[in-house]
Amino acid sequence: MKHFIPDDSPMRSDTRSLAHYHANHFDWQCDTSGVGVVTLNRPERKNPLTFASYAELRDLFISLRHANDVRVIVMQGACGNFCSGGDVHDIIAPLTRMTMPELLSFTRMTGELVKAMRLCPQPIVAAIDGVCAGAGAMLALASDVRLGTPQARVSYLFSRVGLAGADMGACSLLPRVIGQGRASELLFSGRAMTADEGFAWGFFNQLHEPSALTQAALQWATSLAEGPTFAHGMTKTMLHQEWNMSLDQAIEAEAQAQAICMQTQDFHRAYEAFAAKQHPVFQGN
Repeated sequence: MKHFIPDDSPMRSDTRSLAHYHANHFDWQCDTSGVGVVTLNRPERKNPLTFASYAELRDLFISLRHANDVRVIVMQGACGNFCSGGDVHDIIAPLTRMTMPELLSFTRMTGELVKAMRLCPQPIVAAIDGVCAGAGAMLALASDVRLGTPQARVSYLFSRVGLAGADMGACSLLPRVIGQGRASELLFSGRAMTADEGFAWGFFNQLHEPSALTQAALQWATSLAEGPTFAHGMTKTMLHQEWNMSLDQAIEAEAQAQAICMQTQDFHRAYEAFAAKQHPVFQGN
């Protein structure tokens, strides 16, 4: 059975530093402010995913749970497109020849990538231009903030290849972002959501011209990296966990979360800066 783990998988331990991580199947850069940038870089085919890139992305986001030098992630595609989904030749064709256990191993692995993105404490800012389809649309959906361009087209096109719209958590995540009726339309039809629709429906937080997209995403990320990153991680955790809570449970969970944040030095730094009429300099602890 295939396990879909690259032979050169870089991370299977409790990694603490990822700023200098070397990626094998996408581009990775991290600046001194703690902004890490993932660039899907197969522009000749609109940046599709392969078995190896799926697995390496999963491993990266799992390891980010323990990284102390990465505060925010920007995810983008190279050369005018975000991601065209699973590579037709490298993934789709082999899937037609696999056994049921092998297929389940693959679909579970792709879902693990989405779970890893949701469970890492770093906010993820997706910069989406051009084609954003299939698994690529799921990477966008699993991000926390989405910036687009007028040329962006987001397609959950699973039904167009004879598959259910239920893929990588789409039936759970998409209705929460754009509503049940709109999600049902996109998942049944497989049609592209335009940039204007995505902005009106709350999928995109902002739209920018292509030439300004990366800079806008980096500005978002830098602003978040300069904030109280422990508290940002708590916010992301609670946004994720409270989907499955009653209001009473959510209020109690938030009381505990906030009490934990009140123990951080950043909380004290904010008070001291306010008292001194200065801008707080957060350090993430």
